[in-house]
Amino acid sequence: MPKIERREFLKLVGAGSVGVGAGFMLRETIKHPPEYLIPHVVAPEDFSTGIATWYNTVCSMCSAGCGISVRTREGRAKKIEGNPNHPVSQGKLCGLGQSGLQVLYNPDRLTGPLQRMSARGGETFEQITWNEGLSRVADRLDLLRAAGRGNRICLLSQGVGGHLAQLFELFMAELGSERLLHYDYDHPHTLYAANRQFFGEEHLPYYDLKNTRYLLSFGADYLGNWISPVHHSLGFGHSRQGRPDIRGRFVQIEPRMSMSGAAADEWIAAKPGTEGVLALGLAHHLITQGYYQGADLDAWRQALRDYTTTQVAEQTGVATTTITRLANTFARSQSSLAIGGGIAANHSNGVDTLVAVNALNYLVGNLGKEGGLLFNPEPAGSVSHPRQASFRTMLKLAKDAREGNIEVLILNGTNPAFTMPAAAGFTEALSEIPLIVSLSSFMDETTALADIILPSHTYLESWGDDFPEPGVGFPTGAVSQPVVSPLYNTRATGDIILTLAQHSGLSDAIPWNSMEDCLKDGWREIYERADEETRTESFEVFWRSMLKAGVWGEKSQRDQTFTLAEGVIDNIGVAPPEFSGSPDDYPFVLHPYISNSFHDGRGANLPWMQELPDTMTSVVYGSWVELNPVTAEGLGLKEGDLVDIESPHGRVRAPVYVYPAIMPDVVAMPIGQGHSTYGRYAKDRGVNPIEILSAQMEPHTGSLASSATRVKIVATGKRVELIKTGGTSRDLGREIVQRFDPTAQSKTGGAHSTQLNSIPITTVTT
Repeated sequence: MPKIERREFLKLVGAGSVGVGAGFMLRETIKHPPEYLIPHVVAPEDFSTGIATWYNTVCSMCSAGCGISVRTREGRAKKIEGNPNHPVSQGKLCGLGQSGLQVLYNPDRLTGPLQRMSARGGETFEQITWNEGLSRVADRLDLLRAAGRGNRICLLSQGVGGHLAQLFELFMAELGSERLLHYDYDHPHTLYAANRQFFGEEHLPYYDLKNTRYLLSFGADYLGNWISPVHHSLGFGHSRQGRPDIRGRFVQIEPRMSMSGAAADEWIAAKPGTEGVLALGLAHHLITQGYYQGADLDAWRQALRDYTTTQVAEQTGVATTTITRLANTFARSQSSLAIGGGIAANHSNGVDTLVAVNALNYLVGNLGKEGGLLFNPEPAGSVSHPRQASFRTMLKLAKDAREGNIEVLILNGTNPAFTMPAAAGFTEALSEIPLIVSLSSFMDETTALADIILPSHTYLESWGDDFPEPGVGFPTGAVSQPVVSPLYNTRATGDIILTLAQHSGLSDAIPWNSMEDCLKDGWREIYERADEETRTESFEVFWRSMLKAGVWGEKSQRDQTFTLAEGVIDNIGVAPPEFSGSPDDYPFVLHPYISNSFHDGRGANLPWMQELPDTMTSVVYGSWVELNPVTAEGLGLKEGDLVDIESPHGRVRAPVYVYPAIMPDVVAMPIGQGHSTYGRYAKDRGVNPIEILSAQMEPHTGSLASSATRVKIVATGKRVELIKTGGTSRDLGREIVQRFDPTAQSKTGGAHSTQLNSIPITTVTT
């Protein structure tokens, strides 16, 4: 007989007659079983009832490495905030970081080891024990290692740093494999390559937005998703309002207005792929107007001879007066800074473009100076970049899989089946690998292809550490500690690798019993090489203090002297961008941009992120395609019209969003939706524009040129209602905004409307 309380009985009887009550009550009681709140007779020793405890750790929702403070009560995590002690986040946190609780408590988490019971492509799995899963994987690794085929083992991970990255290196080396790769869709390969080419070093500098007075951003959405948006937002705020009588000015150059463009003092639309040409046009003006007087002046004058303001204006669509004004202001500002990334870096000429941006910083002398570009010291621990796989590397991996050169693939937190174009054929290549093992916490598109799933803890349940890249001007690091006990039958990623090492007889080379032991040994080395002031305390005191503070840093800073890398001036120049698809057949350039809510798709399974309105459109849920009003009118389309966005490699369907701040020959779509699995909140919601991208690459780095695909827009004749939290951009006949023909205005002035690249912009003159 079902359990039911007296109050519930009365409620159910009141809902219907007594004659139907028995069946009704049984059905409703089964649907909504009672839950009982039972207080602890004796509370666990690690918490006090009703008292909150804060733990400092590291956010793992993106690669920025923000420090966070997690509030817990009764052993449950309740709230995440930024750690005020951490130099990256300084007490602040983005929406994606706040939603980390929904990773921990997500109802679609994998709760224990699984093995496949059907052909790949289906999702039929059965529960197994950890010993069964680990033994099966370890036996296969042992067999390959003993046969001298260890290099047929591949470990493909999301970008991880610190001692987990070192453990991966050691584990794969002991197996005899060089196939250790980190893969992140948004890793800035072109930025690293441009800095190596210009500065002669591999790691990223520190962009001092906090103290700059004039910023030129070429496509880098520093407030949205570029490298370290929380830290950049803090710098932006300080530059604008943090100094008496000084207000920094910000200029954003891009074909589609981003969040950084909306917050800037000036937004300038340049033709896609010409941002680097514009940068060299500014550089040419700096040279010809005498702003630069270095010993290599003649070499620069010769190198930039083809980038006159007239020629650059013709190529970029930016007026000559605008080019000269930007260059003059940039040179005359006491502290100026040029940065580049995002869409500008994702063309076939991405490295050329970012080298050109670096040239601007060099020519005005802001390298190594406050408010400009500062050189970071070497990271205090391992970072993921040296092992980051480019698109070219991933294609090579797929080729090796098809040729039978990979027999075991271990996946850790990366989802290339979702973040690689269909033209790459990566998903099909995975079917040729005999054994795929996933350590993911969720059933994403790539994990669904695995044969064995050994699910990891979430980052709030795990030990780890992080050394932010880019740094903050001085060496810093932080330990990620568990803030709650594990909820399910999962294990930390490091502990899984350590157990596999033990099963494979690698205990002599990999001696730790847990990831916590591995971390402590690694940090003991950092402690021992620290200055004497730090080492006045014992290591145990240092360790406990660091866990409490949530961060560690050294006082030392790098010497800011700089020597230009050899051959930079002779080789400077920006190649024309290349696009996949004929302009006649595919008249629009597709601009897929990383969503502030979903990032590269990893946040789509979080309901908070699904309900968070897009910053620029206020749209929630679903996908959309952004069209300039002129483009939409020419195609006879309105907001909500369903269209097919078709490239030479496929098509996706999405509703139109009419977006005034985008160039007429560009269409834009957010990345992150379109999952075929990945839990109830993400599955079958929206579309994934990455699917239809061409496999075109940036030649220097082999990274995906995600801005290099042309598309056409085909109306379907169907409509949907976009779900938005904002109002309407139309005045609904109320004539709130007056528009007049500028040619009809007299020279006495007045309100009028002008157009920049056919984008309506309202201005007022006096």
